[in-house]
Amino acid sequence: MTKSLFLIILMTSYSIHSAEMIVGEEKMEPGIDLVFEAAPKDIVHPKEYFRAESNTDIHIEMLANWSEDSPNGSPVGGFVAYLNVFVKIKAESGTEVQVQLTPHLNMSDSLHYAQNIKLPGKIDELYDVTFTISPPIKDELGIHYDWNKLFGPLIEKSVFTYKNLNFEQIALSSRR
Repeated sequence: MTKSLFLIILMTSYSIHSAEMIVGEEKMEPGIDLVFEAAPKDIVHPKEYFRAESNTDIHIEMLANWSEDSPNGSPVGGFVAYLNVFVKIKAESGTEVQVQLTPHLNMSDSLHYAQNIKLPGKIDELYDVTFTISPPIKDELGIHYDWNKLFGPLIEKSVFTYKNLNFEQIALSSRR
């Protein structure tokens, strides 16, 4: 009972303080749903490998999950692994930053691709954001004959751009 109460309080507290901004929603073949989000920065473990919450402005995310239209055997709603995801964020002032989104795990999204980032301009500027999603590196994923015959590689490279985004509210938010 105590553990359940603690989890309810924790989840309620998390949702009160942390609002996520949906940047965009897309679909890509073969049957993958994508959701791009900006969220409040967070502490990510192991700390020695990820940028400190105190040195960042936002947490940029991409959820990649198998859809109802995915190939047979793909778990609907399941995480699509081994994608190479990069995001370029360009401020209206012209400065930009590019980072790789790596697999992350949390209580609200489960497995997803993400990174804490420092915006390349002021938090009240407008930003253009480009997500580039590429197939796995050649030796990271074995593709069996049956899949290869029907689909070829896991995915084809895709690029999605969103313009004039304002991250100020997210940058000023807190998860706790």
